[in-house]
Amino acid sequence: MQRDSDISKLRTVFTLSQGGSRPGHRRGLKSQGCIQSDPHKEKETTHEVPSPTINKHYFNFLYPIGKGGFGRVWKVELKKVKRLFAMKAMSKLRIVSKRSVHSVMNERKILSVLRHPLIVNMQFAFQDRENLYLVMDLMPGGDLRYHLGKVRRFSEEQTRFFVACIVAGLDYIHANGIIHRDIKPENLVLDSKGYVRITDFGIARVFNPENSQDTSGTPGYMAPEVMCRMNHSYVADYFALGVIVYEFMMGRRPYNGKNRKEIRDQILARQVQIKRQEVPEGWSLEAADFANKLLMRKADNRLGAKGAKEVKSHPWLQEFPWKQLKEKTLEAPFRLTTEDNFDPRVGGEWKDEIDPMIEQDSIQTLFSGYFFDFRMAASKVADSTQEYRKFSLSSTLSCI
Repeated sequence: MQRDSDISKLRTVFTLSQGGSRPGHRRGLKSQGCIQSDPHKEKETTHEVPSPTINKHYFNFLYPIGKGGFGRVWKVELKKVKRLFAMKAMSKLRIVSKRSVHSVMNERKILSVLRHPLIVNMQFAFQDRENLYLVMDLMPGGDLRYHLGKVRRFSEEQTRFFVACIVAGLDYIHANGIIHRDIKPENLVLDSKGYVRITDFGIARVFNPENSQDTSGTPGYMAPEVMCRMNHSYVADYFALGVIVYEFMMGRRPYNGKNRKEIRDQILARQVQIKRQEVPEGWSLEAADFANKLLMRKADNRLGAKGAKEVKSHPWLQEFPWKQLKEKTLEAPFRLTTEDNFDPRVGGEWKDEIDPMIEQDSIQTLFSGYFFDFRMAASKVADSTQEYRKFSLSSTLSCI
């Protein structure tokens, strides 16, 4: 019942922030108490881009560490406190031209109500005339796709630890009524201690039982019910986890194809199962069974259909020290050998994309409400553990 209440509340937040309204209520997350009102906000007009408290000039841009469809991800330093962050700088011109306004606004809204030690948390969000800026926790360990490309396979011990981090993160995300929908190695990043954190909530959604037309995701990791345009739930994320376990164990994905149709045809044609004789040396039968049960094509038969507790109770994870994971007192089995673990091919210099279209007030209005400051929202965010409160940036950044 609590989850249903949370889902209903989140759905209301999203509806209001995208144009719906109720008498006596202001639009957006602020009307729900997620962030405090800025005293200068009422004085702004559509001719001005709100950037209260913080902007890009508060940061030193060190170098790019990633590249996306709308721009680059930068390693930045918050000047006054000398603290490092990752900043996603996204061109409004590219966002509008790719019809992705909803996606970037959706990610910011979802991140504003989540905060957990096993996801990549948002600290600030702001904008200027040309770009949106999303400031996140810096993950110096890089993503698992980068490391998988170097080692081809992970060991069973490493994979079990990664999976435990992902399951704990998904448990929190799902408990807040959200389906991630894009769990894959590229969106699983390592922090400085070697713990996996979940990132990229661009296509995440608040759960809606009637969502058969919402089929975004990455082919190869999408659950069959999503690919076949059926209603889907949280267990779709566990299918993606099954693909990841299979990939880490076998060195390849269970279903491969040149496009979405080829992959869908493969899924419909056969149920992938790791047979006893196929289990690689150094891996247990329990690990293979875990992957097999996550990869069940029928959602109701899939491990995780009854929630994270069912996943944690599988023999492969049953004895895992969840309490120590939560407290981050476990030593991660995957060793980070360098300070920065990013693709060195990512390069480039800072360059604003200026176009007359972006100067139009109608375009700027599309990004209204993008601002976020963790210091202002800390008391309202859905904290999950006392541990994260200890990690709070409120005191660290109070001098800005």
